[in-house]
Amino acid sequence: MIAADLHVLFCGINPGLMSAATGHHFARPGNRFWPVLHAAGFTPRRLAPAEQEELLRYGLGITNVVTRPSARADELSDEEFREGGRMLREKVLRLRPRWLAVAGVTAYRVAFGDKHARIGPQERTIGETRIWALPNPSGLNAHWSAQRMAEEYGRLRAAAFDDA
Repeated sequence: MIAADLHVLFCGINPGLMSAATGHHFARPGNRFWPVLHAAGFTPRRLAPAEQEELLRYGLGITNVVTRPSARADELSDEEFREGGRMLREKVLRLRPRWLAVAGVTAYRVAFGDKHARIGPQERTIGETRIWALPNPSGLNAHWSAQRMAEEYGRLRAAAFDDA
């Protein structure tokens, strides 16, 4: 895959303990990332975490802000988020996706020093890459139903592929 084919680079907060153990993003069964990704129209079927490499076929990639695994994101320090944001910027400049989609607005705020960021497209860019803050798909995020999440992820999908 060449960088121009990467429409969206999804970015989780950090690996949970199950993701760290399996090597697969969003691996905990209660995590809603994979079902929401499908419901939003990014994939033709619901992928399992072990099928994460399939994302490349659809112009999608996946990474994390912070590499250190933890049981909960609130176990991470602000310094880890800031350093993760710096490393993520370098990755984005190298891969040049059309969109960076950070799944967790709080993580985005700390990693990029934007305390007023809201869910949705951001003013900031990294090179030519636009940024979209998405709701965190963790089952702990009770503020967002899977349906509302799929609608927001669907807005990103439309922006990423309709303007391609």
